[in-house]
Amino acid sequence: MANEELIAALREAEAVKYGEFELSHGGTSDYYVDKYLFETDPRCLELVAEAFAERVGETKLAGVALGAVPLVAVTSVETGNPYVIARKQQKEYGTANLIEGRLDEGEEVVVLEDIATTGQSAADAVEALREAGATVDRVVVVVDREEGATENLAEYDVELESLLTASELLDAE
Repeated sequence: MANEELIAALREAEAVKYGEFELSHGGTSDYYVDKYLFETDPRCLELVAEAFAERVGETKLAGVALGAVPLVAVTSVETGNPYVIARKQQKEYGTANLIEGRLDEGEEVVVLEDIATTGQSAADAVEALREAGATVDRVVVVVDREEGATENLAEYDVELESLLTASELLDAE
């Protein structure tokens, strides 16, 4: 899939916004990629699933709750690969699991994520998956904001791959 097609779909979904925005890590930005607009758009989901499928092979998938769950679900359907969900924190009822779904000791997992800024939520998911027995060395995101996620994840011996970078997305104006 060409990046241009995904960029066009993100724009059509009005997922790229300009203004002044506070980001989850506390910084500010003059643009924002609204994951909920592209994750609720069937065409964007289709394109993301196809692009992720090209990169994950037959590896088990993991999505970070809540944002990446639609992405990992459609990619699972596209590939036939099973997936797990990595929670940001344990729920205080039911099974109280950090990892939801079936995960075997030593199983190789690739983490799918929506947007990487610092990469900390992906790093937290990698740590939780590793503690649960998984082998994780890759995170694949829709958009890398190019604000340190690659370097942060490298400290966890994890490679960051992105479908798009912020530069590609913003230069397509």
